[in-house]
Amino acid sequence: MKSTQWSNGMYATVGGQGITSRAGTAGARMLMDKVGMPAAITAALAGTTAYPGHDRGRVVTDLAVTIADGGTRLDDVNALADQGELFGPVASVATGWRVLAETSGRLGEIAAARAEVRAHVWEQIAARHGAIPPSTVAGTDLGDVVVLRVDATIVIAHSDKEGAAGTFTKTYGHHLLTAWCDNTGECLVLKLRPGNAGSNTADDHIEVIKDAIAQLPETHRGKLLITVDGAGSSHALVRFLDRLGNDPGHPERTVYYAVGFDVDDRVRSVVGEVPETVWAAAVRTDGEPRRNGQVAELTGLLREGPDGDRYRNWPKTLRLIARRERPAPGAQLSLFEQHAGFRFQVTATNLPTGHQVPFLEAVHRLQARVEAFIRRGKDTGLRRLPSKKKTINLGWCVAVAMACDLLAWLRLLTLDGELAKAEPKTLRYRVLHVAARIIRSGRRREIRIPETWPWAHQIAAMVDRIQALPARA
Repeated sequence: MKSTQWSNGMYATVGGQGITSRAGTAGARMLMDKVGMPAAITAALAGTTAYPGHDRGRVVTDLAVTIADGGTRLDDVNALADQGELFGPVASVATGWRVLAETSGRLGEIAAARAEVRAHVWEQIAARHGAIPPSTVAGTDLGDVVVLRVDATIVIAHSDKEGAAGTFTKTYGHHLLTAWCDNTGECLVLKLRPGNAGSNTADDHIEVIKDAIAQLPETHRGKLLITVDGAGSSHALVRFLDRLGNDPGHPERTVYYAVGFDVDDRVRSVVGEVPETVWAAAVRTDGEPRRNGQVAELTGLLREGPDGDRYRNWPKTLRLIARRERPAPGAQLSLFEQHAGFRFQVTATNLPTGHQVPFLEAVHRLQARVEAFIRRGKDTGLRRLPSKKKTINLGWCVAVAMACDLLAWLRLLTLDGELAKAEPKTLRYRVLHVAARIIRSGRRREIRIPETWPWAHQIAAMVDRIQALPARA
């Protein structure tokens, strides 16, 4: 029974002051203020219906902080409101509902405000790290190329919500389209769509890509790599991406793309003609060969074969890269794949010939990183939508995107080591949800973190770094 002796003589009472359970969350809220997000959102919502005593930007950013803190519904903002000694006045849940409804009519203005703040944040990221963190492919550093990853995800609705519908997975809810910056982990765009929205809807993908580029600072739009999951590829999308990189209005811009491509009759007719000696080993994320998987380029066979250019209506820079692998036991295969004994995937890209074929294929295969970003988003308020009304849910998506950005900025601007790569749950457990004592001395407030907490010094350094950041003009 010695293992239970720790609780002997323990009891609970109500009383006491100067204690918080959200010491690290105070730093996150402070970071939002330091980069100027509340003021930017307030300006974006100027002229909306007035509710005396409540600043619009403060309400929206407090909701974003709550979501970053782990909140999954508007009521969770009370985690801040109930600790007034640390956070000061926080708007009520009812006010939060009303302000979220207002945001749905100002999505363009809010997006512009987020882009302005992001430009300031990227300056600080570059100042701390020397540059915006590079994306890597197969152990190769892509340098100053900014990588945008676009993918859709389903958010299940457990009750009837405006815009919810049956999905292709036989569930019910919404089919969101998302865009993320691979370099920083930021959520650039969340587009709320009905559950029955198509996976390969070119118009939606084009809109999201345009909005994602608009989120990037002007100085970082010169070299882009855009990857899209195979479900999103279409002739119209590839045409758009090709024009994007050949826009006379932006001659300084270089746009590469890598999108999943349909294994159609044209591909099936030539993939078997590729000599075994041409197939090269696919590579892992570290650049080493994979045990299962070979790649080969099909462009010559499809565009210069006996039948002429079989993709003559597609951009001339289009290259087609095939990947084959032995299927796992029980895998569902097409009749063609059963006969060939391989599972095939094809990537369409306009990356130049200077790269080896395994690298070209790896560029698109790392689209799988977007699944990690979406998982983080689902762990940061995106797992469920809070209202039956579309206007509220549109505002919620704005707050979720801001919350994802906030966690990314904490990692990039204030944390080191393992914490700089931590998942949202880990950040909350180790950094945000930390008990501390609030000590007042004159006009100063000190958050005193127990020295026994393993990450106490990192949290203190985080707050110091936030305080030292230059405020956005």
